Amino acid sequence: MHLQSLRRLLIIAAVLLALPVTVLRAQGGEAARLLPDRVGEARAQGQARQPAGNVSEFARPEDFGPVSVASRSYGLPGGERFTVRLVKTSSPSAAYSLFTALSKRPPFDSASDAVRLQQTGTASLASGTSLIFTKGPAVVFVEGDREGGALPVFSRALAQTVEAETNEIPSLVLHLPEWETAHPRSIYAVTPAALLGAVRNQPALEAVSFGAGTEAVTADYGAAGRLVVVEYATPQVAFESDARIKQRIAELAAGGLNVPSVYRREGNYSVFVFGASDDGAAERLAGQVKYEKDVRWLGDNPYAYERHNRAWLNMSTSIIVNTVVAAGLAILLCLTVGGFFGALIFRRRRAQAALAQSYSDAGGMMRLDLDEHTAKLLGHGEK
Repeated sequence: MHLQSLRRLLIIAAVLLALPVTVLRAQGGEAARLLPDRVGEARAQGQARQPAGNVSEFARPEDFGPVSVASRSYGLPGGERFTVRLVKTSSPSAAYSLFTALSKRPPFDSASDAVRLQQTGTASLASGTSLIFTKGPAVVFVEGDREGGALPVFSRALAQTVEAETNEIPSLVLHLPEWETAHPRSIYAVTPAALLGAVRNQPALEAVSFGAGTEAVTADYGAAGRLVVVEYATPQVAFESDARIKQRIAELAAGGLNVPSVYRREGNYSVFVFGASDDGAAERLAGQVKYEKDVRWLGDNPYAYERHNRAWLNMSTSIIVNTVVAAGLAILLCLTVGGFFGALIFRRRRAQAALAQSYSDAGGMMRLDLDEHTAKLLGHGEK
């Protein structure tokens, strides 16, 4: 009896101890665990919980992968308060896709060109008392209660608490023409719904196959049109998708519907340009997109020996050439410096000799006084 009572007490105690964790998970899921109790000098005001309303209010799962949302308030000792809303997506790519989509919506749409990289998380955008950033699989909204306060400092400290394997934007975005100025106005997509939501009324994009690893990016280039670049994981998928896209474009053209100004396949890329007012500019824009090949061997590289041997030969040749060039330059430098100083000393001594007055009893002419020496040689000089 005593053992059974003790066992019941232990079970009840274990349930009570696990209850707060269960409630926390129910309130915010995985997103709640990404919101710490303290961020810099700011302390949390209560537990993290799922905000009121549906998750789809912030992101549709079919557009950005499965998500969980959590909200938590923080306060500084001076009284300034922040409300944090964190969306946990299925991957860093999905998070960056959600960030680019939300950066074009209020209250950030008017400041979307002010996206900053590597300042707060992977990318961030601030507008008034609001700031949004992405890092790893998380997208975080921070709302302050006063403008010009500690919002940037708090947001950077919060971003440092989010763990991420990489802090770089997707490589496809870097392949946009003039990406440094294009990335703030770009929208990145990893699902067909996200791409069709970014580029509306373009049925040709319905033929794009979004299998595992497919991603897309789009940006507006003014008169040259809106560029869309879709990258596929393998050449086979790119080939099959290219055939479907061309067939779909032919059907649209026959029906008098919208078709791309330019379409081409570039390696594993499908490149579209829509709505161009200048066909030549559209062609030049599409021509700037270059596919960078990335060959990876599943096993050992069969050309590893040749590659290392070639690298060793190149390194040895470079060392020999550099040594000969360096020796030649050193000799030339020594000859130049020696000749310069030698000429300088020679000119100095000639100038000194010209200024010196020499004694002469031959009317200024040179006279050799050989009498005494001649006498000695003839024996007349001895007494």
